[in-house]
Amino acid sequence: MKTAVVTGASRGIGYSASKALSEAGYRVIINYLHSENKAQALADSLSNACIFKADVSDEDEVREMFDFVRKRFGGTDILVNNAGVSHIGVFQLMSDKEINRVLDINLKGAIFCTKYALPDMIKKQSGIIINIGSVWGEVGASCEVVYSASKAGIIGFTKALSKEVGMSGIRVNCISPGVIDTDMNKSLDSEVLSDLKQDIPLKRIGSAKEVSSVIKFLASEDSSYLNGVTISVNGGMIM
Repeated sequence: MKTAVVTGASRGIGYSASKALSEAGYRVIINYLHSENKAQALADSLSNACIFKADVSDEDEVREMFDFVRKRFGGTDILVNNAGVSHIGVFQLMSDKEINRVLDINLKGAIFCTKYALPDMIKKQSGIIINIGSVWGEVGASCEVVYSASKAGIIGFTKALSKEVGMSGIRVNCISPGVIDTDMNKSLDSEVLSDLKQDIPLKRIGSAKEVSSVIKFLASEDSSYLNGVTISVNGGMIM
């Protein structure tokens, strides 16, 4: 049985991705930081899953998580770099702490997790890395400048890494969600959501399940010749 590690998996896209990968026959490691009860409830609902608490922005904790996966399950076959945070506000008013938090979790977190998942994949000469970007990483968003920068970094990271590890049989791809009904967007008021819907040709907000279905596809052999691509799951939203 292949093993998938999903970061930030206690809710939202990570939660849905964990369910989709479990249903597809993968063993799932549900990474979380704060929501232990939600993570454990998810693991209990799946046929073959366990939880692991780790702050993806802390390299030591990331190393411990992948050491655990290696010792218990023989290494990581699929990595979904999903953990992320947002910050809405005027860029010039952001503190160093706020800037670092967004970059450390969204970008460095994916880099750290990939760094410690790769040795097992290279040894096996196979592996799949799926990075979760954002439509704002493609087009940018006012008042989400650092978040946009972090997600643009994820897209660039995907393109570069795919070229470096492709020769080892490892595929690296990115999913760029648009406006999705997750906890991250719960803070948006109804007027903002209504305006966003007007910019989406399908005239609705996307669901985490619609994103996780693409994660499931990229984790399968049906996508065996996709490498270094960014798939936009945004209802046609172009700004």
